[in-house]
Amino acid sequence: MTHDPVAAAFGRLRDAAATGTPCTPVRDLIDDRSAYAVQQMLTRARLHDGHAIAGRKIGLTSPAVQRQLGVDRPDYGVLFDDMARAQYLPIATDGLLQPRVEAEVAFVLAVDVLEPDRIREHVAYAVAALEIVDSRIANWDITFADTVADNGSSALYVLGDHRVTLDHFEPRDVLMTMTADGRTVSEGSGQDCLGDPLHALAWLARTALEHGEPLRAGQIVLSGALGPMIPVAPGLHVRAQITGLGTVEASFAKETR
Repeated sequence: MTHDPVAAAFGRLRDAAATGTPCTPVRDLIDDRSAYAVQQMLTRARLHDGHAIAGRKIGLTSPAVQRQLGVDRPDYGVLFDDMARAQYLPIATDGLLQPRVEAEVAFVLAVDVLEPDRIREHVAYAVAALEIVDSRIANWDITFADTVADNGSSALYVLGDHRVTLDHFEPRDVLMTMTADGRTVSEGSGQDCLGDPLHALAWLARTALEHGEPLRAGQIVLSGALGPMIPVAPGLHVRAQITGLGTVEASFAKETR
């Protein structure tokens, strides 16, 4: 049988998620181009398991992170229906491998996005969001191909309660402060996300169309980090304030009952 590197990378990541044991990087098997093929295999497997797509996430939007990984472009992953968590209930960390948290602007779409150049018209509202990212690859030893294959290093997300239309604020002008147990751990602005979170959303909409998978009405899009991420540990309480959007918070526990 001919060795299929895409299938091998899929199997390595799928096993890591199933066993809770991080794996070695998959860049020895695939390149940047074939990384999305691995992601698509993982998506099909999740759909086969009975999950539904809730939206997308955009990653690598920060210039600092792009420089760190030696890339010059963002990536994306898929959000599934079991990734959402409520603000005021503890989030179990026992199902995660090596989680980190970051604050961002989330958009909820009013209509299917078939004209990305008119992206504002497609947004129903925005909310403050926390994304809990995770890597199935040991020690976060990732390149662009590794994180794309690993569904954009996605895990969970939390949305704030305050919904704001684009008539009432400009995403590029927001300022973000994230605290952990009351201590400031991350700061940033809308301009730290590809210059404007709406630019990130338009990039994703164009890319999704090119791949034949347009963004759909009702989907959630996490537009990318506004500042540095921090590690997550049981007992941690995180709160992000984003001007114009209010606050979003999450607490973490080893396990929940």
